[in-house]
Amino acid sequence: MSTVSKKNKGILLMICSAFCFALMSAFVRLSGDLPSIQKSFFRNLVAALFAAILLLRGEKPKKLDKSAWSFLFLRSFFGTVGILCNFYAVDHLLLADASILNKMSPFFAILCSFFLLKEKVPFKKILLVLGAFVGALFVIKPSFAGKDMLPAFLGLFGGFAAGLAYTCVRKLGTMGIKGPFIVFFFSAFSCLSVLPYLLFHFVPMTGKQLLFLLLAGLAASGGQFSITGAYIYAPARDISVYDYSQILFSSALGFFLFGQIPDGWSFLGYGIILFMAVLMFLMNRKEK
Repeated sequence: MSTVSKKNKGILLMICSAFCFALMSAFVRLSGDLPSIQKSFFRNLVAALFAAILLLRGEKPKKLDKSAWSFLFLRSFFGTVGILCNFYAVDHLLLADASILNKMSPFFAILCSFFLLKEKVPFKKILLVLGAFVGALFVIKPSFAGKDMLPAFLGLFGGFAAGLAYTCVRKLGTMGIKGPFIVFFFSAFSCLSVLPYLLFHFVPMTGKQLLFLLLAGLAASGGQFSITGAYIYAPARDISVYDYSQILFSSALGFFLFGQIPDGWSFLGYGIILFMAVLMFLMNRKEK
């Protein structure tokens, strides 16, 4: 009975995380016409403060070897690229479209784990990755023209960068590196890496814009800690598919806050990607 209880807690936390990240995207959009780099700075600043508090209250991180620092750098670099691309997509696409393109990251993580971690990838999973990419094309609708072309491809590339970053997180986890330290290093790295740009290209903000960016940071922190808690209560094979509930939350927020309604091709793309995610979920459970 306790196992079922823990699994249910993991599911609830995963859904909570999905809602928080959808809320983060909505706040980013509500903050208005500001550079994506400036938005990412405040998002990561809040996350860094929360992670620093956890580090100060917890045990001292162990000494890291050279390979751990390398994976920390890669996680932080590609995580930063992923956030910048995602925020640009959020500002220029429908919230649901930007979210589904970002949710391509688990599929890209499979490919990255093959090349980076030398993990074996069954042919069936490769087919699922290809199927998900076809779904992404329906969302992007590549006509190689129009104002949505660049943000759509950047949104997809953001999903790839996030997948590579998550692969590094998994590697760091096998090395015994604690979550709060990974989050702090990544958030601090992201803030420092965009700081030179802000010093010369800072766009003045209204109090309302600053509030929305701080709320985006709080929502992102809530999502980060919720997803961490979810994986503590239950394994990924049992709960990962519930992360795609973010698409539902993003669609609802996009409709009620911005009057956004995805077209038929986007809905078809959502369906294909979600179907591939469910198949991946079932396959992982069967393998276990």
